[in-house]
Amino acid sequence: MRLIPKEIESLWTLFTAPTIWALHFLACYITAAVHCAKADAAASLGTTRLVLGMITVAALTGIALSAYLAWRQWGFGSGDPPHDEPTRRDRLLFQGFATLLLSGLSFVAVLFVAVPLVFIGACQP
Repeated sequence: MRLIPKEIESLWTLFTAPTIWALHFLACYITAAVHCAKADAAASLGTTRLVLGMITVAALTGIALSAYLAWRQWGFGSGDPPHDEPTRRDRLLFQGFATLLLSGLSFVAVLFVAVPLVFIGACQP
């Protein structure tokens, strides 16, 4: 019986959620900066806000998928931490748990990056 499916036994899953957050951060701030630089001083962010909202939803969906895969790798929470034994099973459980925590942190970080979309109405000179 195999506890952890082969397709999620990769160290790359650990970096997925923080990478999605970083790309989301860049997309939001670069898009807003370009919009405000090209538009007049009092330009509304209506369409830009909508596009960035869709990017935010896509980022949150990707991070949620990463968290689900991490939860699967962690064994659906069946193994309580600490996973500190020098075995392959404990290494994979630790990796799944760490990935799940990073996914949660990245999810919150994406929400914090998206908060200005709600409160900023126009570009300031």
